[in-house]
Amino acid sequence: MEVKLVQLQKHGDDRGALIALEDQKNVPFPIRRVYYLFGTKPGVRRGLHAHHNLRQMIIAVRGSCRFLLDDGRERVELLLDNPAQGLIVESMMWREMYDFSEDCVLMVLADAHYDEIDYVRDYKEFIEMCRGESDEK
Repeated sequence: MEVKLVQLQKHGDDRGALIALEDQKNVPFPIRRVYYLFGTKPGVRRGLHAHHNLRQMIIAVRGSCRFLLDDGRERVELLLDNPAQGLIVESMMWREMYDFSEDCVLMVLADAHYDEIDYVRDYKEFIEMCRGESDEK
């Protein structure tokens, strides 16, 4: 599995730094929704789902957390801890986030509005879909 990390151009000087996010430029899809996660309690795992169609870019704008990505054939774990780097999570990619630092803020850019029907929340069902054992929605 190829993990896609996008290096974001940082602008700044001795006053601080700025990163601009622009769809179809450094974000490889139209941005339809932005949300962020923060205040995650110790020992909690988040995500625990895949999406039929949704694509996302995830940025640890503060702190860090670990990601488990699973495409149904391979599992990859990585640390997201750089606010100048975006993790691309494609459709039909199971994701779990864990080991959040106390100050972690994850920002998520998505190519579609929220749609519960797009979620795959059962891991066994996800694996069956990846293997073509069930009809895709």
